[in-house]
Amino acid sequence: MNRDKLDFGRERIGKLFRSLFYPTLVGMVFNTLLNICDGMFVGHGVGSDALAAVNIVAPLFMLCIGIGLMFGIGASVAASIHLSEDNRKAANIIMTQAYLAGGMIFASIIVCCLFFTHDVLLLLGCSPRLEPYAADYLLWLLPGLMFFFLQCVGMMLVRLDGSPKYAMMVNVVAAVLNIFLDWLMVYPMQMGIKGASIATSLSCVVGGMMVVVYFIFFSEKLKFYRLKRSMKSLRLTLRNVGYMVRIGSATFVSEIAMGVTMVAGNYVFLSRLGEEGVAAFSVGCYLFPIIFSISNAVAQSAQPIISFNYGAGHSDRVKGALAVAMRSAIVCGVLITAVMWMGAPFLSALFLPTDTEAYPIAASGLPLLGLCALFFAINITFIGYYQSIEKAVRSLVYTLLRGIVFVVPLFALLPGMIGDDGLWLAVPSAEFLTTLIILGAYLFSRRGR
Repeated sequence: MNRDKLDFGRERIGKLFRSLFYPTLVGMVFNTLLNICDGMFVGHGVGSDALAAVNIVAPLFMLCIGIGLMFGIGASVAASIHLSEDNRKAANIIMTQAYLAGGMIFASIIVCCLFFTHDVLLLLGCSPRLEPYAADYLLWLLPGLMFFFLQCVGMMLVRLDGSPKYAMMVNVVAAVLNIFLDWLMVYPMQMGIKGASIATSLSCVVGGMMVVVYFIFFSEKLKFYRLKRSMKSLRLTLRNVGYMVRIGSATFVSEIAMGVTMVAGNYVFLSRLGEEGVAAFSVGCYLFPIIFSISNAVAQSAQPIISFNYGAGHSDRVKGALAVAMRSAIVCGVLITAVMWMGAPFLSALFLPTDTEAYPIAASGLPLLGLCALFFAINITFIGYYQSIEKAVRSLVYTLLRGIVFVVPLFALLPGMIGDDGLWLAVPSAEFLTTLIILGAYLFSRRGR
């Protein structure tokens, strides 16, 4: 395999970051298309109720992404530090333990959703009118979730192994396949929302298998390692899993926070604007993962550079990587906000027919939601930085602030204070308040040195 030959310890920071960022950005944006394509084809091919139903299930999908990224980030940080010490065996053990522990959690989620479908949907805020669609979508999504976990964890470890372009291709292939299958099953085959769900599952299978093939046949440093069956090995596994969970917990909570935001938004939009409001809000929920993916591409591209050099004791390179990542985050955030402001009618029409009641609600609300992009990018970059230098508590606190502590009360308060615009401004306000706290704490810590 034509490897990218990245030297995290000596190569110029800017060049190294770009080598990681562009493939990571393309791969993550394409990966986001797995969900967005469902929305586009379901919204136009089945109807706004089906689109709202997919949005009901989306927080569960966010939970799965969160678990996958938690183990991916945790394993990547731990393995980076071990590789900086030239300890490949320990890095391989970490990777294997991450897959085993996360796989058991995913299996438990799949079983619960299979046997308690009604209760799960009720917990997610599903109305009786939307439940038939939501149940159909959820049940056919379950077979692909385990493979999706393989892909989530694998993306960060493949990049750490020195193959960001292969990681990009995994996401691109899965997304392109999903687009084709969505079209095939929703339109020519007339399978409705079930077809969109099957398309997503099949694309997840392909993406997961590409990761497995890479680590079996092509990886250079990271390989699956056969763990010993002893109490000492079990204790070591539990300790390492605990470390990975602690380091990656902020990323997990970030995904959970997006799910909380969607559930809270579904409840508030439903109470004020009915099912049409939920369908309009779902457009924003489909677009928000793109904002997350672009911002997270910045954080994930900086992560192996920061972690490796942090483990090697190269503090100047750590600071340099943070500076490069922060400049990139600001540029990305400004561009996203501009696109949301200027392209709101077009973006809304991608998901909703223009003659529906939900369309004007979405077209007027997306510019307000887009205000969050700059602050979100800054927050995610700082959170990723603190994860990479093993300051898990700080990254977790900031994630809780932006994703739960601020956003839930703002969803409850702002609509009563300023009307329906407050529904869309809750997320930007929460991100802005978190940015103020992060920057204040960072500048204070720098001044104290």
